[in-house]
Amino acid sequence: MDLLSQNMLLELVESKRFGVEYQPIVELKTGNIFAYEALSRFRTAFGELIRPDYVYAALHDNPLLLFQVELAQKKIQLEHLSNSERVFVNLDQDAFYACGHNGGNNPFVELIQEAGRERVVVELIENSEINDALMSLSMIELFNGLGIRTALDDLCNPKSMLSVAVLQLVEWVKLDKCVLEKRLDANFMVFVSKIIDFAHATGKQVILEGVEVEEDLAFARQIDVDYVQGFYYRSGFLSY
Repeated sequence: MDLLSQNMLLELVESKRFGVEYQPIVELKTGNIFAYEALSRFRTAFGELIRPDYVYAALHDNPLLLFQVELAQKKIQLEHLSNSERVFVNLDQDAFYACGHNGGNNPFVELIQEAGRERVVVELIENSEINDALMSLSMIELFNGLGIRTALDDLCNPKSMLSVAVLQLVEWVKLDKCVLEKRLDANFMVFVSKIIDFAHATGKQVILEGVEVEEDLAFARQIDVDYVQGFYYRSGFLSY
């Protein structure tokens, strides 16, 4: 499917054809499920899956619509797990600021606090825009002040940049699946190794994303990450 037109996007939003899939985050040493990441899912009127990045790319042209969809998604993502299950949720920086409330009265903050600060980890994405890094830093500082835990998502993705300030504040580091794709690149893996060493030396936990086969799992053990995530493990239920 090509990128969404505004008409297609509005029809999707009005029909509320979006939901959540829960992907396990597994502790490497024990093989036990530690938490789930709530993944956004979208469907056409004919039941076909739409790539989430296509939807969010279209939503970024309309900040208020982005806020509406992101808040509706977070409500779905947080309501379907039991109170004993931890959940990682992505939170778009532009959606967070679109409502005009940057403090504890922000609807996303209120929703997360209601779900339970001890069980929700907010993932923020690093990318090539300095403004997004600054927004991430501001959001992390706010969440830390409220006792809400945070994770840095997609680290090492070729399109991301590394903000040392952001990296220092989060409790979790999620390595992008490109680490698996570039595992034979010796220079790249030196950098990955140092990131993992830094994370562990500063009390952070490391998750490797994109694990799909047994060889990926062996590689995760080799580089000494704490948790793994990917299609090697069966996803939780899909809700619409």
